[in-house]
Amino acid sequence: MTTQTDPHATAPVIPPVRLSVDELAPRISKAMNSLEAASRHISLEPTLIELVRLRASQLNGCAYCVDMHSRDALKAGDSQQRLFTLPVWRETPFFTARERAALELTEAGTRLTDGPVPDEVFSRAAAEFSETELAELIWTVAVINAWNRLGAIARPWPL
Repeated sequence: MTTQTDPHATAPVIPPVRLSVDELAPRISKAMNSLEAASRHISLEPTLIELVRLRASQLNGCAYCVDMHSRDALKAGDSQQRLFTLPVWRETPFFTARERAALELTEAGTRLTDGPVPDEVFSRAAAEFSETELAELIWTVAVINAWNRLGAIARPWPL
């Protein structure tokens, strides 16, 4: 029996690691990993945290983080439908007011080249979260944006 090769099939694209920043700057890497660990010990619900991390990663074009946080969101109990529609969350009925406020703040905090986070966006988030939760959300946005920049610039981790 012979097998036929699909003439349209292509080999998977595996982007190469550009720079192993973790190995080349281990002290900073260790500090970043400590910050990451601290940012995971918060009171926000796991599905919300992963939605925020995934949405920022999508906006920043970090393939490694999009892959990781998609899988983490599923493990946290989120649905494929919500993850598939996350880029168009405003146009779907699948997200709560709390999640919408978090996603809006995430997008504004990620797209700072558009200008500072508007007061209305911050106020909508403040209406949905306690002050402590809001602080945790802001740290979550800041930390994932730092990771995304490492991933998008150096591509230090293979998919």
